[in-house]
Amino acid sequence: MIKTPLCELLGIEYPIFQGGMAWIADADLAAAVSNGGGLGIISAMNAGGDWLRDQIRKAKSMTDKPFGVNIMLMSPHVDEVAQVVAEEKVAVVTTGAGNPTRFMDKWIAAGIKVIPVVASVALAKMAQRAGASAVIAEGGESGGHVGDLTTMVLVPQIVDAVDLPVLAAGGIGDGRGVAAAFMLGAVGVQLGTRFLVANECNVHENYKKKVLKAGDVDTIMTGKRLGHPVRQIKNQFSRNYFKAEYSSISDEELEQMGVGSLYKAAIEGNEKEGSFLAGQISAIVNKEQPAAEIITEIFAEAEEVLKGAGKWVR
Repeated sequence: MIKTPLCELLGIEYPIFQGGMAWIADADLAAAVSNGGGLGIISAMNAGGDWLRDQIRKAKSMTDKPFGVNIMLMSPHVDEVAQVVAEEKVAVVTTGAGNPTRFMDKWIAAGIKVIPVVASVALAKMAQRAGASAVIAEGGESGGHVGDLTTMVLVPQIVDAVDLPVLAAGGIGDGRGVAAAFMLGAVGVQLGTRFLVANECNVHENYKKKVLKAGDVDTIMTGKRLGHPVRQIKNQFSRNYFKAEYSSISDEELEQMGVGSLYKAAIEGNEKEGSFLAGQISAIVNKEQPAAEIITEIFAEAEEVLKGAGKWVR
């Protein structure tokens, strides 16, 4: 069985996080992943403190295992939700879309392990200086907000740059990806797209179908012009948005085009006007399963891959 220092650090059975996907990663999914031996994560997204507190308490009623909260630092409610996680003393906070350092002393004082998502060496070093327990090195293959570097390039650079446990994210959907992450120096992985099709995931069925049907070139990156690119599945909305980026439309109009589009995808299942955020790994995600089964299957595959790695060494 695969065990890494991440398991001991957080008290989890398998070194795997479920990504904090807005409008998708709720208490139901987080509890299912944690009960399956990983670390489930609730997304605070753009919600207020009351909604997040309710989700945290719901997850606590569904699992006695550790789970975390992902805080998007661009949220207009970031100060409020930062206080809520400190009061509720969640096990882990992961962060994205910004600099978490102004909140980290408060979270660490509450006994929370802070594990930022980073897309560059500079951000990883900053997180280490601020007292992070680990970092998640996320490559541009992932769904949602992405950076420029690929996982294969980013992970070893961050492993070399910091004295913290590093998780790999982006382009990982099966045991081969987990094994590759370990070979790059990571001690754990974070998966989002694979958990989109977990039985316990409450995302709209049309969203799951989009992921399950996706092929190798069926995602597109948009939003780079505005400085916060995202990866999503190709559809009418994403193609129109991509074209608009290279038109004379103002930045304000371009920004407005995306407002509410993720809600339309995740909650309403609107196949034309929704933004179906998903990673390039969608192409190998081809079945719905319970979250616990996803985890055990992935790590059984990883063990087999790692056992066979020696055949190339003479």
